[in-house]
Amino acid sequence: MSILDTIKKENDIKDIPISDMPELAQEIREFIINSVSKTGGHLASNLGAVEITMALHLCMNLPEDKIVFDVGHQSYTHKILTGRKDDFYKLRQFGGISGFPKTSESPCDCFNTGHSSTSISAALGMARARDLNGTDERICAVIGDGSMTGGMVFEALDQLSELKSGCLIVLNDNEMSISENVGGLSSSLSRFRVGKSYNELKTSVESALLDIPSVGDKVAKGIKKSKDSIKNLFVPGTIFGDMGITYVGPIDGHDVETMKNIFEAAFRLKKPVIVHVKTVKGKGYGIAERYPQHFHGLGPFDPVTGKARDPKSADTYTDIFASKLVCLGAKKKNIVAITAAMSLGTGVRPFQKAYPDRTFDVGIAEQHALTFAAGLATGGLIPVVAIYSSFLQRGYDQLLHDICLQKLHVVIMIDRSGIVGEDGETHMGIYDTAYLRSIPNLTVIAPKGARDLEDAMDYAINADGPVAIKYPKGNAYTGLDDKNLQYLTGKSEVINFSSQVGEEKTHSLSIIAVGSMVKTAVEIRDRIRQEEGYEPQLISLRFINPLDEDRIRETAEQFDYIAVLEESVRRGSVGEAVGYQLSRCENRAKLLHYCIPTEVVSHGSVNRLKESMGLDTDSIYEDILKHIKK
Repeated sequence: MSILDTIKKENDIKDIPISDMPELAQEIREFIINSVSKTGGHLASNLGAVEITMALHLCMNLPEDKIVFDVGHQSYTHKILTGRKDDFYKLRQFGGISGFPKTSESPCDCFNTGHSSTSISAALGMARARDLNGTDERICAVIGDGSMTGGMVFEALDQLSELKSGCLIVLNDNEMSISENVGGLSSSLSRFRVGKSYNELKTSVESALLDIPSVGDKVAKGIKKSKDSIKNLFVPGTIFGDMGITYVGPIDGHDVETMKNIFEAAFRLKKPVIVHVKTVKGKGYGIAERYPQHFHGLGPFDPVTGKARDPKSADTYTDIFASKLVCLGAKKKNIVAITAAMSLGTGVRPFQKAYPDRTFDVGIAEQHALTFAAGLATGGLIPVVAIYSSFLQRGYDQLLHDICLQKLHVVIMIDRSGIVGEDGETHMGIYDTAYLRSIPNLTVIAPKGARDLEDAMDYAINADGPVAIKYPKGNAYTGLDDKNLQYLTGKSEVINFSSQVGEEKTHSLSIIAVGSMVKTAVEIRDRIRQEEGYEPQLISLRFINPLDEDRIRETAEQFDYIAVLEESVRRGSVGEAVGYQLSRCENRAKLLHYCIPTEVVSHGSVNRLKESMGLDTDSIYEDILKHIKK
């Protein structure tokens, strides 16, 4: 039996001799690589955090003690050590365990995380609650150096310095977030990393002085009293010390015994302590160590070669955006690109390589990215901000206040809009329609496919105000690439007219599809034509804001039924807006609305999630016929 097989539940790791920890770490890594190669998931970040998690589990008592994992995509070892190893065959699958901490999954997961830079705030809140409740649980936040670029971290650190009780912050420094780290804080941490020189010097000097008869001990004690001043000479920019927070490190983040001893000492101090540990992202898997960005989040792969089991067969929407942005950049020298530590994921990387001076990676700071774009726009530039839908939520106020109220020409490219899939509820892009439609002066477009996305970008670059373009994760739809009308503000695109209008038919149907759901609408149209003998009208809405109200009213006069298909939550949806327009029509068509019926969507493949919510082709087709034939 392997060492790992002896761990059945939380705290079982404490029964294993400390001398066996390196072997256990290796077994955990092998298990993670094997599991993720089958299901997909976050690999490099989890391989780098194995020993940190083991050390914390050795000196904490779960679930009473609390570990908050920032972002949470490095929590696989934590899940394994708390009795969920046998559930990894369904990692991130529908009905299986999540790839992120989930309080509903285990009492050992004390806080749901998914976005970066939140852990210190949460841990501080838990520490304050503990003090007020008179309990004594240990509380720890594990945060990566990439997450430290988020402004929320500094707001939390400012308050953390006032805490008069224990709270441990483990800074996992692998010099990487999803993309390479950028900015002044990364440089500051680099200076911290050379702290080893100071620590070695201090130790050697003190040892030498202690060997001097009679006076050595007194001199050594004198130096200890002035150690902060000495440290500032050798380690410039000690930001944590300046904030009044005890800093320890850097230490080896792959040495379980050393970290355990230091964590224990930090907990005993009963004050805020930051322990800076150095790790290797992708540790133990050579390919991931060499290419950590590519092994951050991935699908099933061959663990021997590292190659995807299901190679990409077509261009994704991200690919289309990336290629088009480079072309536009060649034509217009005032186009600049902005990414929030996601140059590879959002497709900005090709533009960055072609035009490095016109590309800005602001780190994990979405709020700053948007207001920075606003400032660029006032200088006559055309900023293109590429950002995931779920992360754009963090910059709502900046989008509203700094960009749209001033009508600044900023283009926001919203990747991963709609049902994202295996990453689950914290990463779903199903809320953007609701919050974007409420923002004044903002034009919002949902293109139907590859060519339409390119045309939408041409429109946005030549607009005179803010434009947001939202598109889904995955392969770009090319089925209607030969049917693209010119973009006119607020105007939808009629793909085909119904064979029923003007004829002696019992019922007539118009399908209004939004963005990613146009492909589904085409499949439904073709099936109705083949099986029912007539052709419903099909409209690609294109503009979510402003809405094509004239087309909606015209359609209401011509058709008995209007089916609206969209990959958004119901509240604040396009379907609600269409329903309002129908309520103002004398000849009111019946609305059939197909959208996300729940406010929270769990993890699983996109197709499986759509089936579960009745948003797949078969479910919508059958429901439409049920209403029409009733």
